[in-house]
Amino acid sequence: MQAALRYQHWRDLLIELIARDLKVRYQRSFIGIGWSLMKPLMQLAVFSLVFGLILPLNIEHYTTFVFAGVLIWSWFSGAVGAGTNAISSSKELVRRPGFPVMLLPLLTVLGHGVHFVLALPLVIICAMIDVGLPGAPLLALPVMVLLQLLLTVGLVYFLSAAHVFMRDTEHLVALALTVAFYVTPVFYRPIQKTHDLSYLNTWNPMAWVLEGYRAILVYGEWPSLVTMGKILAFGMVTLAASLWWFARVSPRFDEEL
Repeated sequence: MQAALRYQHWRDLLIELIARDLKVRYQRSFIGIGWSLMKPLMQLAVFSLVFGLILPLNIEHYTTFVFAGVLIWSWFSGAVGAGTNAISSSKELVRRPGFPVMLLPLLTVLGHGVHFVLALPLVIICAMIDVGLPGAPLLALPVMVLLQLLLTVGLVYFLSAAHVFMRDTEHLVALALTVAFYVTPVFYRPIQKTHDLSYLNTWNPMAWVLEGYRAILVYGEWPSLVTMGKILAFGMVTLAASLWWFARVSPRFDEEL
């Protein structure tokens, strides 16, 4: 009974914190949450112009291909980048007696996830115009969203805790995300398996995520069970390890902050 009440309290608190964060972020803004779409739309325009017209990559349905890639990456990179500071930037909440600190990293990931979910209809409309109706495989889209959520939350729990003890983590993560953007097939097709650098995609969890989404949106196919299995396995292992470490070091957050 107590566990159920605690879960309900945490759920309501999480929803309230997400709503407050969105309200504060876009307070007195004429466009409001629409600003969250500006960066990916600008990247879409640039990539479509450069790699669609000036230096064509000859990728079929490139508009949908790159639009999906940019939005998926934006959620991941935005959540990981901001999530690294989830604990360090919330000193007042961390020091408040009884506050569930474990909600803070999840709050960051879900907050950025709201923007992603709101943008998904645009990607689907783009796919319908560019490719055609995705059909039944579209039912697998929520599964891919949950798998990406699992993967991202696991990384953010680890990084947010690490940043409390080593403030260089924020800068290392920013550099890593910059490099990861270019070695992940966001705006170009996956590296062929015969290429010497194919391991950059073969062992890249975000490349797996992109493959799953694009199977649905670009090719109108069901995502590979192997691909989804790899994301699920990696995400569960990462989340379990990071939660264990987070729970172990979180009692020291107050003194470190």
